[in-house]
Amino acid sequence: MIRRTFIAATLAFATTAIPASAQVFPSNISGSYTAHGMNADGSKYTGRVTVKENAKGDVAFVWQVGAQTYAGQGTRDARVVTVDWGDTTPVVYVYMANGELHGTWAGGKALERLVRE
Repeated sequence: MIRRTFIAATLAFATTAIPASAQVFPSNISGSYTAHGMNADGSKYTGRVTVKENAKGDVAFVWQVGAQTYAGQGTRDARVVTVDWGDTTPVVYVYMANGELHGTWAGGKALERLVRE
């Protein structure tokens, strides 16, 4: 419960800490990323993610982690990207100033960082 509260507070802070006039949003987040993550059980993983975004802010993600492939669809609203990938809860990412996407999934119990390649 503490982890979920911390993550929620971090996401809220990340989206409001900088005045809107000073925030820099990419026009498009499409591209290839390296994923660094931690599953809900604490085990770590790495993989590759391909992101495609259209002009309306709809996004398509394909994750390749080991021999497993996952796919999801979602939307981007400024710095926040929400992707439904077939689990009970979506992946929610925040676009960071350094171009990375920092996210949480599994109801806030798992984390993922995407680094543009």
